[in-house]
Amino acid sequence: VSIASRWLEALGNPGTFVARAADLPEDDTGNRQLAYAIERMTYADPIAARTAWTELTGKRSFDADLRAATDRHIALWTARDNLPGAHDLLAALPKDAQDEEVLRWRARSSLRMQRFDDLLADIELMPAEERDSEEWRYWRGIALIRAGNADEGRTLLTELAGERSYHGFLAADELQTEYALRDTAIPADEAVLKELSKNLALIRARELFYVGLDSKGRSEWDAAVRPMPREQRLQAARLASRWGWHSRAIATAAGAGEFDDLSIRYPLPYRDAFQDHSGAANIGPAWAYGVARSESLFMRDVRSSAGAIGLMQLMPSTGRLVARKIQLPYSGIATLTDPQGNIRLGTSYLGQMAERFADNHVLATAAYNAGPGRVDEWLPEGTPVDTRIWIETIPFNETRQYVRRVLAAETIFHWRMTGEIRRLRESLPPVVTPAEQVSQN
Repeated sequence: VSIASRWLEALGNPGTFVARAADLPEDDTGNRQLAYAIERMTYADPIAARTAWTELTGKRSFDADLRAATDRHIALWTARDNLPGAHDLLAALPKDAQDEEVLRWRARSSLRMQRFDDLLADIELMPAEERDSEEWRYWRGIALIRAGNADEGRTLLTELAGERSYHGFLAADELQTEYALRDTAIPADEAVLKELSKNLALIRARELFYVGLDSKGRSEWDAAVRPMPREQRLQAARLASRWGWHSRAIATAAGAGEFDDLSIRYPLPYRDAFQDHSGAANIGPAWAYGVARSESLFMRDVRSSAGAIGLMQLMPSTGRLVARKIQLPYSGIATLTDPQGNIRLGTSYLGQMAERFADNHVLATAAYNAGPGRVDEWLPEGTPVDTRIWIETIPFNETRQYVRRVLAAETIFHWRMTGEIRRLRESLPPVVTPAEQVSQN
Protein backbone atom coordinates (compact mmCIF):
# COMPACT_ATOMS: atom_id res chain seq x y z
CA VAL A 1 0.00 0.00 0.00
CA SER A 2 1.44 3.38 -0.98
CA ILE A 3 1.98 6.21 1.46
CA ALA A 4 -0.56 8.32 -0.46
CA SER A 5 -3.18 5.56 -0.15
CA ARG A 6 -2.67 5.41 3.59
CA TRP A 7 -3.19 9.16 3.87
CA LEU A 8 -6.42 8.86 1.90
CA GLU A 9 -7.64 6.05 4.17
CA ALA A 10 -6.78 8.11 7.26
CA LEU A 11 -8.90 10.89 5.78
CA GLY A 12 -11.87 8.85 4.61
CA ASN A 13 -12.00 5.99 7.14
CA PRO A 14 -10.09 7.17 10.21
CA GLY A 15 -11.62 4.63 12.63
CA THR A 16 -10.71 1.69 10.41
CA PHE A 17 -7.26 3.13 9.82
CA VAL A 18 -6.56 3.43 13.56
CA ALA A 19 -7.96 -0.06 14.21
CA ARG A 20 -5.22 -1.59 12.03
CA ALA A 21 -2.41 0.48 13.52
CA ALA A 22 -0.41 -2.69 14.20
CA ASP A 23 -0.04 -3.16 10.43
CA LEU A 24 1.56 0.26 9.96
CA PRO A 25 5.30 0.91 10.06
CA GLU A 26 6.52 2.48 13.28
CA ASP A 27 8.18 5.41 11.59
CA ASP A 28 7.56 9.15 11.46
CA THR A 29 5.17 8.91 8.51
CA GLY A 30 3.12 6.12 10.09
CA ASN A 31 2.85 8.02 13.35
CA ARG A 32 1.80 11.23 11.62
CA GLN A 33 -0.84 9.33 9.64
CA LEU A 34 -2.24 7.82 12.83
CA ALA A 35 -2.30 11.21 14.55
CA TYR A 36 -4.12 12.64 11.54
CA ALA A 37 -6.69 9.82 11.67
CA ILE A 38 -7.23 10.55 15.37
CA GLU A 39 -7.72 14.21 14.48
CA ARG A 40 -10.39 13.23 11.95
CA MET A 41 -12.10 10.96 14.49
CA THR A 42 -12.21 13.78 17.02
CA TYR A 43 -14.54 15.91 14.91
CA ALA A 44 -17.23 13.22 15.13
CA ASP A 45 -16.55 11.71 18.57
CA PRO A 46 -13.88 13.22 20.85
CA ILE A 47 -14.38 10.53 23.51
CA ALA A 48 -13.80 7.67 21.07
CA ALA A 49 -10.79 9.52 19.66
CA ARG A 50 -9.35 10.02 23.13
CA THR A 51 -9.78 6.33 23.96
CA ALA A 52 -8.09 5.28 20.72
CA TRP A 53 -5.29 7.81 21.19
CA THR A 54 -4.62 6.63 24.74
CA GLU A 55 -4.29 3.07 23.45
CA LEU A 56 -1.99 4.14 20.63
CA THR A 57 0.32 6.16 22.85
CA GLY A 58 0.65 3.14 25.13
CA LYS A 59 1.93 1.02 22.26
CA ARG A 60 3.91 3.43 20.04
CA SER A 61 6.41 6.21 20.59
CA PHE A 62 5.20 9.52 19.19
CA ASP A 63 7.29 12.68 18.80
CA ALA A 64 6.63 15.01 21.77
CA ASP A 65 5.38 17.84 19.55
CA LEU A 66 3.04 15.53 17.62
CA ARG A 67 1.69 14.07 20.83
CA ALA A 68 1.10 17.51 22.35
CA ALA A 69 -0.63 18.78 19.19
CA THR A 70 -2.94 15.74 19.13
CA ASP A 71 -3.67 16.02 22.86
CA ARG A 72 -4.51 19.69 22.31
CA HIS A 73 -6.86 18.90 19.41
CA ILE A 74 -8.75 16.27 21.41
CA ALA A 75 -8.98 18.52 24.46
CA LEU A 76 -10.30 21.48 22.47
CA TRP A 77 -13.02 19.45 20.77
CA THR A 78 -13.97 17.83 24.05
CA ALA A 79 -14.49 21.36 25.37
CA ARG A 80 -16.30 22.60 22.25
CA ASP A 81 -18.69 19.65 22.48
CA ASN A 82 -19.22 20.36 26.19
CA LEU A 83 -18.14 16.86 27.20
CA PRO A 84 -17.07 15.75 30.69
CA GLY A 85 -13.44 16.19 31.62
CA ALA A 86 -12.73 18.97 29.13
CA HIS A 87 -11.26 21.39 31.64
CA ASP A 88 -8.95 18.74 33.10
CA LEU A 89 -7.71 17.76 29.64
CA LEU A 90 -6.98 21.38 28.73
CA ALA A 91 -5.27 22.08 32.04
CA ALA A 92 -3.09 18.95 31.66
CA LEU A 93 -1.62 20.06 28.34
CA PRO A 94 2.07 21.01 28.31
CA LYS A 95 2.57 24.70 28.95
CA ASP A 96 3.82 25.28 25.40
CA ALA A 97 0.54 23.86 24.05
CA GLN A 98 -1.62 26.17 26.17
CA ASP A 99 -2.05 28.94 23.64
CA GLU A 100 -4.81 31.57 23.66
CA GLU A 101 -7.41 29.23 22.15
CA VAL A 102 -6.76 26.64 24.84
CA LEU A 103 -6.99 29.28 27.57
CA ARG A 104 -10.26 30.57 26.13
CA TRP A 105 -11.79 27.10 26.22
CA ARG A 106 -10.46 26.44 29.71
CA ALA A 107 -12.37 29.53 30.79
CA ARG A 108 -15.47 28.57 28.79
CA SER A 109 -15.45 25.10 30.35
CA SER A 110 -15.37 26.64 33.81
CA LEU A 111 -18.11 29.05 32.78
CA ARG A 112 -20.34 26.26 31.44
CA MET A 113 -20.00 24.48 34.79
CA GLN A 114 -20.48 27.83 36.60
CA ARG A 115 -17.30 27.24 38.62
CA PHE A 116 -16.56 30.92 39.09
CA ASP A 117 -13.41 30.57 41.21
CA ASP A 118 -11.89 28.40 38.47
CA LEU A 119 -13.10 30.89 35.85
CA LEU A 120 -11.26 33.71 37.61
CA ALA A 121 -8.09 31.61 37.70
CA ASP A 122 -8.45 30.71 34.00
CA ILE A 123 -8.93 34.35 32.99
CA GLU A 124 -5.88 35.33 35.01
CA LEU A 125 -3.73 32.98 32.89
CA MET A 126 -4.66 34.79 29.67
CA PRO A 127 -2.36 37.34 28.00
CA ALA A 128 -3.31 40.89 28.95
CA GLU A 129 -4.81 41.71 25.56
CA GLU A 130 -7.14 38.71 25.69
CA ARG A 131 -7.95 39.22 29.36
CA ASP A 132 -8.93 42.82 28.64
CA SER A 133 -11.32 41.94 25.80
CA GLU A 134 -14.97 42.75 26.42
CA GLU A 135 -15.91 39.08 26.71
CA TRP A 136 -13.55 38.36 29.59
CA ARG A 137 -14.00 41.71 31.31
CA TYR A 138 -17.70 40.93 31.48
CA TRP A 139 -17.29 37.40 32.78
CA ARG A 140 -14.58 38.40 35.22
CA GLY A 141 -16.96 41.00 36.62
CA ILE A 142 -19.77 38.43 36.90
CA ALA A 143 -17.43 35.84 38.42
CA LEU A 144 -16.15 38.30 41.03
CA ILE A 145 -19.72 39.12 42.07
CA ARG A 146 -20.67 35.41 42.21
CA ALA A 147 -17.50 34.64 44.17
CA GLY A 148 -18.32 37.27 46.78
CA ASN A 149 -16.22 40.23 45.60
CA ALA A 150 -19.14 42.38 44.53
CA ASP A 151 -17.41 45.76 44.73
CA GLU A 152 -14.56 44.84 42.37
CA GLY A 153 -16.96 43.04 40.04
CA ARG A 154 -19.34 45.98 39.84
CA THR A 155 -16.43 48.34 39.18
CA LEU A 156 -15.39 46.23 36.17
CA LEU A 157 -18.95 46.07 34.87
CA THR A 158 -19.48 49.80 35.34
CA GLU A 159 -16.54 50.51 33.05
CA LEU A 160 -17.77 47.97 30.50
CA ALA A 161 -21.32 49.35 30.58
CA GLY A 162 -19.95 52.45 28.88
CA GLU A 163 -19.52 50.43 25.67
CA ARG A 164 -22.20 50.26 22.97
CA SER A 165 -21.88 46.52 22.41
CA TYR A 166 -23.29 43.14 23.32
CA HIS A 167 -21.22 42.77 26.48
CA GLY A 168 -21.64 46.45 27.28
CA PHE A 169 -25.42 46.05 27.19
CA LEU A 170 -25.22 42.90 29.34
CA ALA A 171 -23.08 44.77 31.87
CA ALA A 172 -25.66 47.56 32.03
CA ASP A 173 -28.38 44.93 32.51
CA GLU A 174 -26.46 43.43 35.43
CA LEU A 175 -26.09 46.86 37.02
CA GLN A 176 -29.60 47.96 36.01
CA THR A 177 -28.18 51.13 34.45
CA GLU A 178 -28.85 52.94 31.17
CA TYR A 179 -27.37 51.75 27.89
CA ALA A 180 -24.51 53.84 26.48
CA LEU A 181 -25.95 54.44 23.01
CA ARG A 182 -24.03 57.72 22.49
CA ASP A 183 -25.84 58.80 19.32
CA THR A 184 -23.91 61.82 18.01
CA ALA A 185 -24.55 62.94 14.45
CA ILE A 186 -21.68 63.91 12.16
CA PRO A 187 -22.25 67.66 11.63
CA ALA A 188 -23.13 68.36 8.02
CA ASP A 189 -20.78 70.81 6.27
CA GLU A 190 -22.92 71.81 3.31
CA ALA A 191 -20.05 73.54 1.49
CA VAL A 192 -17.92 70.39 1.64
CA LEU A 193 -20.91 68.21 0.75
CA LYS A 194 -21.62 70.36 -2.30
CA GLU A 195 -18.01 70.10 -3.42
CA LEU A 196 -17.96 66.31 -2.91
CA SER A 197 -21.18 65.92 -4.86
CA LYS A 198 -19.33 67.35 -7.87
CA ASN A 199 -16.39 64.97 -7.51
CA LEU A 200 -16.30 63.01 -10.77
CA ALA A 201 -14.98 59.82 -9.18
CA LEU A 202 -17.76 59.85 -6.59
CA ILE A 203 -20.34 60.58 -9.29
CA ARG A 204 -19.08 57.61 -11.33
CA ALA A 205 -19.25 55.43 -8.25
CA ARG A 206 -22.80 56.57 -7.51
CA GLU A 207 -23.99 55.94 -11.06
CA LEU A 208 -22.51 52.44 -11.01
CA PHE A 209 -24.41 51.83 -7.78
CA TYR A 210 -27.64 53.24 -9.21
CA VAL A 211 -27.53 51.00 -12.29
CA GLY A 212 -26.86 47.86 -10.25
CA LEU A 213 -23.08 47.54 -10.75
CA ASP A 214 -22.61 47.76 -7.01
CA SER A 215 -19.27 45.97 -6.73
CA LYS A 216 -17.60 48.22 -9.33
CA GLY A 217 -19.18 51.23 -7.67
CA ARG A 218 -17.78 50.24 -4.27
CA SER A 219 -14.29 49.89 -5.72
CA GLU A 220 -14.55 53.30 -7.39
CA TRP A 221 -15.86 54.92 -4.20
CA ASP A 222 -13.23 53.39 -1.93
CA ALA A 223 -10.38 54.42 -4.24
CA ALA A 224 -11.66 57.99 -4.36
CA VAL A 225 -12.30 58.36 -0.64
CA ARG A 226 -9.23 56.60 0.74
CA PRO A 227 -6.74 59.51 0.28
CA MET A 228 -9.11 62.19 1.59
CA PRO A 229 -8.42 63.93 4.93
CA ARG A 230 -10.49 62.62 7.83
CA GLU A 231 -12.97 65.50 7.95
CA GLN A 232 -13.62 65.17 4.24
CA ARG A 233 -14.16 61.43 4.61
CA LEU A 234 -16.73 62.08 7.32
CA GLN A 235 -18.64 64.34 4.95
CA ALA A 236 -18.32 61.69 2.25
CA ALA A 237 -19.96 59.23 4.65
CA ARG A 238 -22.83 61.67 5.13
CA LEU A 239 -23.10 62.13 1.36
CA ALA A 240 -23.27 58.36 0.80
CA SER A 241 -26.00 58.19 3.42
CA ARG A 242 -27.99 60.88 1.60
CA TRP A 243 -27.61 58.91 -1.61
CA GLY A 244 -29.00 55.81 0.13
CA TRP A 245 -25.68 54.00 -0.30
CA HIS A 246 -25.55 52.66 3.21
CA SER A 247 -22.69 50.19 2.95
CA ARG A 248 -20.33 52.99 1.82
CA ALA A 249 -21.67 55.36 4.48
CA ILE A 250 -21.06 52.81 7.24
CA ALA A 251 -17.65 51.74 5.95
CA THR A 252 -16.44 55.28 5.26
CA ALA A 253 -17.45 56.55 8.69
CA ALA A 254 -15.79 53.58 10.36
CA GLY A 255 -12.64 54.07 8.29
CA ALA A 256 -12.49 57.64 9.58
CA GLY A 257 -12.83 56.41 13.17
CA GLU A 258 -16.41 57.63 13.61
CA PHE A 259 -18.78 55.19 15.30
CA ASP A 260 -21.33 57.35 17.09
CA ASP A 261 -23.61 58.59 14.30
CA LEU A 262 -26.22 55.85 14.61
CA SER A 263 -28.36 57.16 11.76
CA ILE A 264 -25.41 56.40 9.48
CA ARG A 265 -24.18 53.24 11.19
CA TYR A 266 -27.64 51.72 11.72
CA PRO A 267 -29.75 53.05 8.84
CA LEU A 268 -33.31 51.95 8.06
CA PRO A 269 -33.39 51.25 4.29
CA TYR A 270 -36.33 49.43 2.71
CA ARG A 271 -38.28 50.18 5.89
CA ASP A 272 -41.71 49.34 4.51
CA ALA A 273 -40.45 46.02 3.17
CA PHE A 274 -38.77 45.08 6.45
CA GLN A 275 -41.86 45.98 8.46
CA ASP A 276 -44.38 44.32 6.13
CA HIS A 277 -42.44 41.11 5.54
CA SER A 278 -41.34 40.81 9.17
CA GLY A 279 -44.95 41.17 10.23
CA ALA A 280 -46.00 38.46 7.79
CA ALA A 281 -43.26 36.20 9.20
CA ASN A 282 -44.35 36.97 12.79
CA ILE A 283 -40.99 38.43 13.79
CA GLY A 284 -39.84 41.92 14.78
CA PRO A 285 -38.38 44.18 12.08
CA ALA A 286 -35.52 45.24 14.37
CA TRP A 287 -34.34 41.62 14.48
CA ALA A 288 -34.52 41.33 10.69
CA TYR A 289 -32.58 44.59 10.38
CA GLY A 290 -29.96 43.24 12.78
CA VAL A 291 -29.52 40.14 10.65
CA ALA A 292 -29.36 42.10 7.38
CA ARG A 293 -26.79 44.57 8.67
CA SER A 294 -24.66 41.80 10.16
CA GLU A 295 -24.90 39.73 7.00
CA SER A 296 -24.31 42.29 4.28
CA LEU A 297 -24.15 45.92 5.48
CA PHE A 298 -27.20 46.23 3.21
CA MET A 299 -25.28 45.33 0.04
CA ARG A 300 -27.87 43.84 -2.29
CA ASP A 301 -25.38 42.05 -4.55
CA VAL A 302 -22.85 40.71 -2.06
CA ARG A 303 -21.95 37.01 -2.13
CA SER A 304 -20.21 35.07 0.62
CA SER A 305 -17.44 32.56 0.05
CA ALA A 306 -20.00 29.84 0.84
CA GLY A 307 -22.34 31.11 -1.89
CA ALA A 308 -24.94 33.04 0.16
CA ILE A 309 -26.39 36.02 -1.73
CA GLY A 310 -27.98 39.38 -1.09
CA LEU A 311 -29.11 41.60 1.77
CA MET A 312 -29.95 38.74 4.12
CA GLN A 313 -27.38 36.32 2.67
CA LEU A 314 -29.46 33.35 1.59
CA MET A 315 -28.09 30.25 -0.06
CA PRO A 316 -29.81 29.63 -3.43
CA SER A 317 -31.09 26.25 -2.21
CA THR A 318 -32.57 27.84 0.92
CA GLY A 319 -34.12 30.63 -1.14
CA ARG A 320 -35.74 28.07 -3.44
CA LEU A 321 -37.24 26.07 -0.55
CA VAL A 322 -38.54 29.15 1.25
CA ALA A 323 -39.97 30.59 -1.95
CA ARG A 324 -41.84 27.36 -2.60
CA LYS A 325 -43.25 27.36 0.93
CA ILE A 326 -44.51 30.95 0.76
CA GLN A 327 -45.49 30.65 -2.92
CA LEU A 328 -43.15 33.38 -4.11
CA PRO A 329 -42.07 33.21 -7.78
CA TYR A 330 -38.37 32.35 -7.68
CA SER A 331 -35.82 33.21 -10.34
CA GLY A 332 -32.65 32.22 -8.53
CA ILE A 333 -29.98 34.91 -8.32
CA ALA A 334 -32.33 37.52 -9.80
CA THR A 335 -34.68 37.05 -6.86
CA LEU A 336 -31.91 36.92 -4.28
CA THR A 337 -30.27 40.14 -5.49
CA ASP A 338 -33.61 41.96 -5.60
CA PRO A 339 -33.98 43.71 -2.21
CA GLN A 340 -37.73 43.14 -1.99
CA GLY A 341 -37.44 39.46 -2.85
CA ASN A 342 -34.45 38.89 -0.60
CA ILE A 343 -36.07 40.62 2.38
CA ARG A 344 -39.24 38.58 1.97
CA LEU A 345 -37.30 35.32 1.73
CA GLY A 346 -34.90 36.22 4.54
CA THR A 347 -37.60 37.30 6.99
CA SER A 348 -39.64 34.21 6.14
CA TYR A 349 -36.67 31.93 6.80
CA LEU A 350 -35.88 33.76 10.04
CA GLY A 351 -39.52 33.31 11.05
CA GLN A 352 -39.25 29.58 10.29
CA MET A 353 -36.19 29.33 12.52
CA ALA A 354 -38.03 31.21 15.28
CA GLU A 355 -40.94 28.79 15.04
CA ARG A 356 -38.63 25.79 15.08
CA PHE A 357 -36.84 26.99 18.21
CA ALA A 358 -39.88 28.09 20.23
CA ASP A 359 -39.37 31.79 19.46
CA ASN A 360 -35.92 31.79 21.06
CA HIS A 361 -34.15 34.57 19.14
CA VAL A 362 -30.71 33.36 20.18
CA LEU A 363 -31.20 29.82 18.88
CA ALA A 364 -32.94 31.05 15.73
CA THR A 365 -30.14 33.55 15.05
CA ALA A 366 -27.51 30.83 15.53
CA ALA A 367 -29.50 28.56 13.20
CA TYR A 368 -29.68 31.28 10.55
CA ASN A 369 -25.87 31.36 10.54
CA ALA A 370 -24.82 27.77 11.21
CA GLY A 371 -27.92 25.80 10.22
CA PRO A 372 -30.68 24.38 12.42
CA GLY A 373 -29.15 20.91 12.50
CA ARG A 374 -26.01 22.16 14.19
CA VAL A 375 -28.02 24.15 16.73
CA ASP A 376 -29.98 20.98 17.54
CA GLU A 377 -26.64 19.32 18.32
CA TRP A 378 -25.64 22.19 20.60
CA LEU A 379 -28.76 22.09 22.78
CA PRO A 380 -28.18 20.88 26.36
CA GLU A 381 -29.23 17.39 27.36
CA GLY A 382 -29.93 18.13 31.01
CA THR A 383 -30.56 21.24 33.05
CA PRO A 384 -31.48 24.38 31.08
CA VAL A 385 -28.49 26.63 30.41
CA ASP A 386 -28.23 30.37 30.98
CA THR A 387 -28.41 31.75 27.44
CA ARG A 388 -25.47 34.09 28.05
CA ILE A 389 -23.35 31.06 28.88
CA TRP A 390 -24.74 29.06 25.95
CA ILE A 391 -23.73 31.86 23.57
CA GLU A 392 -20.19 32.03 24.95
CA THR A 393 -19.76 28.27 24.49
CA ILE A 394 -21.03 27.99 20.92
CA PRO A 395 -18.39 25.76 19.28
CA PHE A 396 -17.99 27.87 16.12
CA ASN A 397 -16.18 31.17 16.57
CA GLU A 398 -17.99 32.70 13.60
CA THR A 399 -21.45 31.79 14.91
CA ARG A 400 -20.66 32.95 18.44
CA GLN A 401 -19.54 36.37 17.18
CA TYR A 402 -22.47 36.54 14.75
CA VAL A 403 -25.07 35.95 17.47
CA ARG A 404 -23.55 38.64 19.69
CA ARG A 405 -23.41 41.08 16.77
CA VAL A 406 -27.03 40.49 15.73
CA LEU A 407 -28.35 40.81 19.29
CA ALA A 408 -26.53 44.11 19.82
CA ALA A 409 -27.68 45.41 16.44
CA GLU A 410 -31.28 44.38 17.14
CA THR A 411 -31.17 46.38 20.37
CA ILE A 412 -29.94 49.48 18.54
CA PHE A 413 -32.39 49.10 15.65
CA HIS A 414 -35.30 48.74 18.08
CA TRP A 415 -34.27 52.02 19.67
CA ARG A 416 -33.84 53.65 16.26
CA MET A 417 -37.31 52.56 15.18
CA THR A 418 -39.25 53.20 18.40
CA GLY A 419 -37.17 55.53 20.57
CA GLU A 420 -37.43 52.94 23.33
CA ILE A 421 -34.79 50.73 24.93
CA ARG A 422 -35.57 47.02 25.04
CA ARG A 423 -33.21 45.40 27.51
CA LEU A 424 -31.05 42.70 25.98
CA ARG A 425 -31.71 40.33 28.87
CA GLU A 426 -35.39 40.30 27.87
CA SER A 427 -34.37 38.39 24.71
CA LEU A 428 -32.36 35.73 26.58
CA PRO A 429 -34.64 33.00 27.97
CA PRO A 430 -32.80 29.86 29.17
CA VAL A 431 -31.74 27.36 26.53
CA VAL A 432 -33.62 24.14 27.16
CA THR A 433 -33.22 20.49 26.24
CA PRO A 434 -34.30 19.14 22.83
CA ALA A 435 -37.35 17.44 24.41
CA GLU A 436 -38.44 20.73 25.96
CA GLN A 437 -37.93 22.45 22.61
CA VAL A 438 -40.34 19.94 21.05
CA SER A 439 -42.90 20.34 23.84
CA GLN A 440 -42.77 24.13 23.50
CA ASN A 441 -43.39 23.84 19.77
